[in-house]
Amino acid sequence: MNKGIVYAAGAYICWGLLPLFWKALQHVPALEILAHRMVWSLLLVLLVLTYQRHWRWFKNLFQQPRIVLTFLASALLLSLNWFIYIWAVNAGFVVDASLGYFINPFVNVVLGVLFLKERLRFWQGIALLVAACGVLYLTVSYNAVPWIALTLAVSFGLYGLLRKTAALNSLEGLSLETLLLFLPALGYLVVQEWAGRGAFGDVAWPTNLLLIFSGAATAVPLLLFAAGARRISLTSLGILQYIAPSLQFGLGVLVFHEALTMARMIGFGLIWLALLLYTLEGVALGRSGARMASATGKT
Repeated sequence: MNKGIVYAAGAYICWGLLPLFWKALQHVPALEILAHRMVWSLLLVLLVLTYQRHWRWFKNLFQQPRIVLTFLASALLLSLNWFIYIWAVNAGFVVDASLGYFINPFVNVVLGVLFLKERLRFWQGIALLVAACGVLYLTVSYNAVPWIALTLAVSFGLYGLLRKTAALNSLEGLSLETLLLFLPALGYLVVQEWAGRGAFGDVAWPTNLLLIFSGAATAVPLLLFAAGARRISLTSLGILQYIAPSLQFGLGVLVFHEALTMARMIGFGLIWLALLLYTLEGVALGRSGARMASATGKT
């Protein structure tokens, strides 16, 4: 089997199973979990950089303020995404969180059209319209905007847009993002411990271990994704990305017993139909491009 598919699928499976990890920490406030995630992620990526002896890129980094400001913005977006996701899982909104990652591809399409001047293909437009109908139906049915899903989708979409145009690769970018937020995160944890409100060291050892391993839960899927994305096509990556929200949805309904109402089924059904159209269009386009390349090669 293609190693790229194994790596990418492994990343999406890890992301899909993350609700189990955060649920085990639901007695810890979401903001404190987020701070631990930042601190331990930085320590882990520093170990990886040291092992790879990959420090040359860091030498003149802070003499390039544009790169630093770009990654400060991406770090803040990533922090917002992480915080909302952790809070949503532990507040019993895993299904709503999964919706955010189901609609994320459509947010990416809109951002590509608005900021990268990409052209919206016909079937992409139809899929986008169907997905919008699904979100609108959920909004009307519950008399409330699905803000958890939309916040997750938009924050991660904007994060992806910044990273797509950034000068650093996945490991370097994560290193810089966690470095920029390390001192605020560490400061918050120190204040919490000083005030007697911190969980670390004052709870059972399994909780302490989980907080420490929140760094690995963050960095390992990103490293797997980076390794996989370099080895497979964007079409394959686009299909594999639905593994994570599908697993999250399954956990929300089957493991955490969140309500699956008829309104939710209709709304999600429209979004799943949109994803099917979007995916089939991408596959057809990829095959057409491959045939053209093959024909060109023969001539």
